[in-house]
Amino acid sequence: MNAYDGARPVGQVKEVTSLANPLVKDIKALALKKFRDQQNAFMAEGLKLVIDALDLGWSIRTLVFAKAGRGNAAVEKVAARSVAAGGTVLEVSEKVLAAITRRENPQMVVGVFAQQTVPLKDIRARDGDVWVALDRVRDPGNLGTVIRTVDAVGAKGVILVGDTTDPFSLETVRATMGSIFAVPVARATEQAFL
Repeated sequence: MNAYDGARPVGQVKEVTSLANPLVKDIKALALKKFRDQQNAFMAEGLKLVIDALDLGWSIRTLVFAKAGRGNAAVEKVAARSVAAGGTVLEVSEKVLAAITRRENPQMVVGVFAQQTVPLKDIRARDGDVWVALDRVRDPGNLGTVIRTVDAVGAKGVILVGDTTDPFSLETVRATMGSIFAVPVARATEQAFL
């Protein structure tokens, strides 16, 4: 059982300094696709990305911020929004944040969000609508760049065909620079797409 199986505390602020904390373990596990899929969740690193996600109506499960963020008005506002939305807020040590993000110098804030995809059958393209279909993209950075470009040019969304890299990997999310929250993403087998 993981900390997201219905029994998780919501709307709380907790201080966490241990890498052995169950919530920290579950968040760290999101680095692997298997656990992102099991938890139907993903991480977004950076205050701007978290604010963008909240502004676009995404459901935040957990907000993690470094102790250095205490007293920062923007961080505290995001923490208050997260608690109000029923999310858990974790104030963590720099060591814990670095372990979660797998980076030596992580940004001050990480958000854990529920994955959202659009079923292929629900896409109803109208005249002038542009959806970008990508077939078996392997590189997370390339996928993130395409999603960011789709957002910039005003296309309606992205359809990932076949065995494409995970749009919710931390690397892809970073490369989208927040566009993952603004661009609908659908997944399809080659047969279903054709």
